[in-house]
Amino acid sequence: MTHLSNLIYGKPIANFMTLEKGSLILIEYTAKIKDNNQIFETTNEEEAKKSDLYDPLRKYEPRLVSIGEGWVLKGLDEALSNSNNGEKLSIEIAPDKGFGERDPSKVRMIPQRKLGERADEVKVGDEIELDDRRGIVRYIGSGRVQIDFNHRFAGRTLTYDINMIKKIENNEDKVIALLKRRLLLDDEKIHLNFSESMLEIELPEETFLTEGLQISKRAVATDIFKFVNTLQSIKFIEIYKSLPSPQEQIKKSTSEEQPVEISENKTK
Repeated sequence: MTHLSNLIYGKPIANFMTLEKGSLILIEYTAKIKDNNQIFETTNEEEAKKSDLYDPLRKYEPRLVSIGEGWVLKGLDEALSNSNNGEKLSIEIAPDKGFGERDPSKVRMIPQRKLGERADEVKVGDEIELDDRRGIVRYIGSGRVQIDFNHRFAGRTLTYDINMIKKIENNEDKVIALLKRRLLLDDEKIHLNFSESMLEIELPEETFLTEGLQISKRAVATDIFKFVNTLQSIKFIEIYKSLPSPQEQIKKSTSEEQPVEISENKTK
C-alpha cells in the first residue's frame, strides 16, 4: 500500500484524470484504522459482520459520491478524482486529510455534576453531547470527567479499499441515486415522470411522516437541479388513499374466509 500523496498502485496520480469534478459515481469500500486494522465504516455486509458495526436493519449497498464536492473525506475525494471509472483502489489517508490532527485544547475537564441527572451513568468511552458539541469521555474520577472533543479518529492514519462501481450518466439514474441518498428509498418505490423541463416525483406513503421531510425535499430538489441542469421545475406528489370503512373491512374479511371441510370418521 502506498501513501495517497505519492502513488496509487505504483503509478503517478497525474496519469488518472478521467473523472471530472461533479461526476456522480457509486463506490463500494471498507475503511479501517491503519495501526490496528479496525473497520470503522463499510458498504459491504460481509465486511460489517467481521466487526461490531454490523446492523441487521441496515441495507448495505454502494454509496453515492460526487467528485470534488466534499461529500467524503478530503483524502478519499482526492483519490477518487484521480482514478479511472471501474478501478479498484487501496489507499492510505493521513490525519490532515482524514479526521484531522489531535488538538489538546479540545480536551476539557469538567465537574461530573454538569452532566445532569444521568451523570452517574456515564462511563469511559461513552460519546456524549455537551454545550452543542459531541465528545468522548476519557476519564472519570474524584467528581470530575474528562471529555475529548476531538473526533474519535483524529490523529489516526486511515486505509480504504475501494471498488468504483460506475459513473452515473443517465439523468433518470442520477435522480434515483440522489433521492436514495436523502430519503433512503428502495428503487421499486421510486416513480418519476420527466416532461421536457419538469420532473414529477411520486413519493411512497411510508415517507409522509418522515421527520424533516420538507427539508429533505428541498435538499433533494437542490441536488437534482445541480446535477440535471435541463430541469426548470420539480413537483413532489403525495397520494393519500382513503381507508376502508369498518363495514367494508368486515365484508372483505368475510369474503376471504375459506370454507373448512370437516370429515367424519365412522367406526363400524
